[in-house]
Amino acid sequence: MKLLTHLAIRDDAHILYGFTTAAERELFRLLINTVSGIGPKIALNILSGMNVTALRGAVAGSDVKSLSQISGVGKKTAERIVVELKDKIGAAGAWEAMSAQRGLSEADQKINDAVLALMALGFKQIEAHDSVRAAQSTLGPQAMVEELVRASLKKGA
Repeated sequence: MKLLTHLAIRDDAHILYGFTTAAERELFRLLINTVSGIGPKIALNILSGMNVTALRGAVAGSDVKSLSQISGVGKKTAERIVVELKDKIGAAGAWEAMSAQRGLSEADQKINDAVLALMALGFKQIEAHDSVRAAQSTLGPQAMVEELVRASLKKGA
Protein backbone atom coordinates (compact mmCIF):
# COMPACT_ATOMS: atom_id res chain seq x y z
CA MET A 1 0.00 0.00 0.00
CA LYS A 2 1.20 3.48 -0.83
CA LEU A 3 0.72 6.14 1.84
CA LEU A 4 1.19 9.84 1.13
CA THR A 5 2.21 11.99 4.09
CA HIS A 6 2.35 15.55 5.33
CA LEU A 7 4.73 16.48 8.16
CA ALA A 8 3.59 19.31 10.42
CA ILE A 9 6.36 20.76 12.56
CA ARG A 10 5.34 22.72 15.63
CA ASP A 11 7.33 24.02 18.58
CA ASP A 12 6.32 21.09 20.74
CA ALA A 13 5.84 18.24 18.24
CA HIS A 14 6.45 16.79 14.83
CA ILE A 15 3.19 15.28 13.57
CA LEU A 16 2.85 13.07 10.51
CA TYR A 17 -0.51 12.94 8.68
CA GLY A 18 -1.25 10.15 6.19
CA PHE A 19 -3.45 10.14 3.08
CA THR A 20 -4.42 7.48 0.56
CA THR A 21 -4.66 9.81 -2.45
CA ALA A 22 -2.73 12.82 -3.68
CA ALA A 23 -5.99 14.76 -4.04
CA GLU A 24 -6.74 14.33 -0.31
CA ARG A 25 -3.26 15.49 0.68
CA GLU A 26 -3.46 18.45 -1.72
CA LEU A 27 -6.83 19.54 -0.34
CA PHE A 28 -5.58 19.09 3.25
CA ARG A 29 -2.61 21.34 2.51
CA LEU A 30 -4.86 23.86 0.77
CA LEU A 31 -7.17 23.99 3.80
CA ILE A 32 -4.44 24.45 6.43
CA ASN A 33 -2.32 26.88 4.38
CA THR A 34 -5.06 29.00 2.79
CA VAL A 35 -8.07 29.16 5.09
CA SER A 36 -7.48 31.18 8.25
CA GLY A 37 -8.60 29.45 11.43
CA ILE A 38 -8.32 25.93 10.04
CA GLY A 39 -5.65 23.71 11.47
CA PRO A 40 -4.80 20.08 10.79
CA LYS A 41 -7.47 18.71 13.15
CA ILE A 42 -10.37 20.57 11.51
CA ALA A 43 -8.95 19.87 8.03
CA LEU A 44 -8.99 16.13 8.83
CA ASN A 45 -12.58 16.44 10.10
CA ILE A 46 -13.55 18.12 6.83
CA LEU A 47 -11.90 15.39 4.73
CA SER A 48 -13.52 12.71 6.91
CA GLY A 49 -16.95 14.30 6.58
CA MET A 50 -16.90 14.79 2.81
CA ASN A 51 -14.96 13.22 -0.05
CA VAL A 52 -12.64 15.37 -2.16
CA THR A 53 -14.99 15.64 -5.16
CA ALA A 54 -17.98 16.57 -3.00
CA LEU A 55 -15.91 19.13 -1.11
CA ARG A 56 -14.72 20.75 -4.34
CA GLY A 57 -18.31 20.82 -5.59
CA ALA A 58 -19.54 22.36 -2.33
CA VAL A 59 -16.89 25.09 -2.49
CA ALA A 60 -17.47 25.77 -6.20
CA GLY A 61 -21.24 25.86 -5.65
CA SER A 62 -20.99 27.97 -2.45
CA ASP A 63 -22.83 25.26 -0.52
CA VAL A 64 -22.26 26.58 3.01
CA LYS A 65 -25.04 24.37 4.40
CA SER A 66 -23.32 21.10 3.42
CA LEU A 67 -19.97 22.28 4.75
CA SER A 68 -21.43 23.45 8.07
CA GLN A 69 -22.89 19.97 8.70
CA ILE A 70 -19.36 18.58 9.12
CA SER A 71 -18.27 18.08 12.73
CA GLY A 72 -16.21 21.04 13.95
CA VAL A 73 -17.22 23.35 11.10
CA GLY A 74 -19.70 26.09 11.88
CA LYS A 75 -21.46 28.43 9.53
CA LYS A 76 -18.77 31.13 9.70
CA THR A 77 -15.98 28.63 9.09
CA ALA A 78 -17.90 27.14 6.16
CA GLU A 79 -18.35 30.63 4.69
CA ARG A 80 -14.61 31.30 5.13
CA ILE A 81 -13.78 28.02 3.37
CA VAL A 82 -15.99 28.95 0.41
CA VAL A 83 -14.65 32.49 0.13
CA GLU A 84 -10.96 31.60 0.48
CA LEU A 85 -10.96 28.44 -1.67
CA LYS A 86 -13.43 29.37 -4.40
CA ASP A 87 -10.84 30.88 -6.75
CA LYS A 88 -8.32 28.10 -5.98
CA ILE A 89 -10.76 25.29 -6.80
CA GLY A 90 -12.53 27.23 -9.56
CA ALA A 91 -14.40 25.96 -12.59
CA ALA A 92 -12.43 22.73 -12.86
CA GLY A 93 -13.59 21.70 -9.39
CA ALA A 94 -17.21 22.43 -10.26
CA TRP A 95 -16.92 20.52 -13.55
CA GLU A 96 -15.35 17.53 -11.78
CA ALA A 97 -18.01 17.46 -9.06
CA MET A 98 -20.81 17.74 -11.61
CA SER A 99 -19.45 14.92 -13.75
CA ALA A 100 -18.93 12.68 -10.71
CA GLN A 101 -22.60 13.06 -9.78
CA ARG A 102 -23.76 12.08 -13.28
CA GLY A 103 -21.85 8.78 -13.41
CA LEU A 104 -20.17 8.86 -16.81
CA SER A 105 -19.56 6.07 -19.30
CA GLU A 106 -15.96 5.21 -20.18
CA ALA A 107 -16.04 7.27 -23.40
CA ASP A 108 -17.57 10.27 -21.64
CA GLN A 109 -15.02 9.94 -18.84
CA LYS A 110 -12.20 10.27 -21.39
CA ILE A 111 -13.76 13.46 -22.72
CA ASN A 112 -14.27 14.74 -19.18
CA ASP A 113 -10.65 14.04 -18.21
CA ALA A 114 -9.37 15.76 -21.34
CA VAL A 115 -11.57 18.81 -20.68
CA LEU A 116 -10.31 18.99 -17.07
CA ALA A 117 -6.71 18.79 -18.29
CA LEU A 118 -7.26 21.67 -20.71
CA MET A 119 -9.02 23.72 -18.02
CA ALA A 120 -6.03 23.16 -15.75
CA LEU A 121 -3.88 24.59 -18.54
CA GLY A 122 -5.99 27.76 -18.61
CA PHE A 123 -8.65 27.05 -21.24
CA LYS A 124 -12.22 28.18 -20.65
CA GLN A 125 -14.68 25.34 -20.08
CA ILE A 126 -16.64 25.83 -23.32
CA GLU A 127 -13.50 26.16 -25.46
CA ALA A 128 -11.96 23.07 -23.88
CA HIS A 129 -15.13 21.00 -24.37
CA ASP A 130 -15.57 22.07 -28.00
CA SER A 131 -11.90 21.42 -28.77
CA VAL A 132 -11.96 17.94 -27.20
CA ARG A 133 -15.16 17.03 -29.07
CA ALA A 134 -13.55 18.15 -32.35
CA ALA A 135 -10.40 16.16 -31.56
CA GLN A 136 -12.46 13.07 -30.78
CA SER A 137 -14.38 13.32 -34.04
CA THR A 138 -11.04 13.49 -35.87
CA LEU A 139 -9.23 10.75 -33.90
CA GLY A 140 -12.20 8.46 -33.26
CA PRO A 141 -13.80 7.06 -30.10
CA GLN A 142 -10.81 4.82 -29.28
CA ALA A 143 -8.51 7.86 -28.73
CA MET A 144 -6.85 8.04 -25.31
CA VAL A 145 -7.09 11.11 -23.04
CA GLU A 146 -3.49 12.10 -23.80
CA GLU A 147 -4.14 12.00 -27.55
CA LEU A 148 -7.27 14.14 -27.17
CA VAL A 149 -5.38 16.75 -25.13
CA ARG A 150 -2.43 16.75 -27.54
CA ALA A 151 -4.72 17.18 -30.56
CA SER A 152 -6.64 19.98 -28.84
CA LEU A 153 -3.43 21.80 -28.01
CA LYS A 154 -2.18 21.47 -31.60
CA LYS A 155 -5.39 23.03 -32.92
CA GLY A 156 -4.86 25.88 -30.47
CA ALA A 157 -8.47 25.86 -29.25
